[in-house]
Amino acid sequence: MTFTEALPTINAVLNGTATLLLSLGYYFIRSGKEKSHRICMVSAFTVSAIFLFFYLLHKYLVQGVHTPFGGEGFWKSFYYTMLISHIILAIIILPLILRTLFLAIKGEKKRHKAWARWTFPIWYYVSVTGVLVYFFIYQWF
Repeated sequence: MTFTEALPTINAVLNGTATLLLSLGYYFIRSGKEKSHRICMVSAFTVSAIFLFFYLLHKYLVQGVHTPFGGEGFWKSFYYTMLISHIILAIIILPLILRTLFLAIKGEKKRHKAWARWTFPIWYYVSVTGVLVYFFIYQWF
């Protein structure tokens, strides 16, 4: 297996790791453990940034060649609905993450929390569906 062929798996692992870190960050903030929350969320951001780099690298290396979905019927409709929502929300989430992180760094807890109420579920959805897209394309169909 070449590096280019391994990139989708690497990206799925990075997305899965981000999902785990987001879950832990959510748990920690609900438990009042702000330092642990901060570590998890900064780590999730870092892992997501690495994912984005490798995702763009993969697109560059394969010169934008699309990997077709092999499923039919219900699964095809389900997959493309999920994929379209994933792509749209993946575009939207980056500025939300940056704003939410910026407010946390500035110590504006109230505004950070207000932004996080929107940022977290979208970021979580994008991370989870990123892993699902990988499984649909490379493992299941």
